[in-house]
Amino acid sequence: LKGTACTSLYSFHLMLQFFQWGILLQVLAVLHFIRRRPETFWLWVIIFFGPLGAFIYILMEVLPDLGLLRQSFEGFGRRKRIKYLEALVQQNPAAGNYEELGDLYLDERKYAKARECYDKAVTPRPSHVDPFYRRGVAAINMGDYSAAAKDLERVTSQDPKYDSNRALGLLAHAYANTGHSGDAEAYFQRALEFTTLSETYVNYATFLAAQNRTAEAREWAGRVLANKAAMPRYLQRRERPWFRKASALLKRLPKVG
Repeated sequence: LKGTACTSLYSFHLMLQFFQWGILLQVLAVLHFIRRRPETFWLWVIIFFGPLGAFIYILMEVLPDLGLLRQSFEGFGRRKRIKYLEALVQQNPAAGNYEELGDLYLDERKYAKARECYDKAVTPRPSHVDPFYRRGVAAINMGDYSAAAKDLERVTSQDPKYDSNRALGLLAHAYANTGHSGDAEAYFQRALEFTTLSETYVNYATFLAAQNRTAEAREWAGRVLANKAAMPRYLQRRERPWFRKASALLKRLPKVG
């Protein structure tokens, strides 16, 4: 009887540990789901299948995301480089130093600081258009579409296919947000001849929706989600913000026909 009691107690202890670890797995899975926002069905898998569902989710969604940790480690080195360059430009305010610092700020999404650096990196006779392009990107993220349009006009006039035609798409987006609908349409059409960027598709769909061209807007937003199936997993993860924007736009737009 004593041996049986010890066995039962040990089994209960194992079950308790399994339950505790199972709850922990579910909590971790839900936190990851909230942060990364994969397909909604995963939430039901985590909830209704308990620890087993959480384990499957972690296997399929969390482990592949570990590759993204490399970006976090790169971030540490980037911030160290930023501190060095912040000190360096005080001693040597060369255009190249400011441009590199602006690039690092842009990667850190510190758009106002990046823009200030590009202002100082742009010389009266610049040798390339990259600082103008990146200053335009920073301006778009700050909502200053007029300033962005000026920089992107300069870029596309010298190199229409700059950054794999992203510059054309961003210029069209800037025009769309400054009331130049005719120019926006023309530049979107030029960009869409050569690009399949989700960003350009979503921006064009948003522009069409603002023009009350609902059917066309739904079509282009739908293309973003249709392209998802053909993308490798790592690219799907990178494109998630655009998938969410496309889905939100489709939900907001009334169905046609």
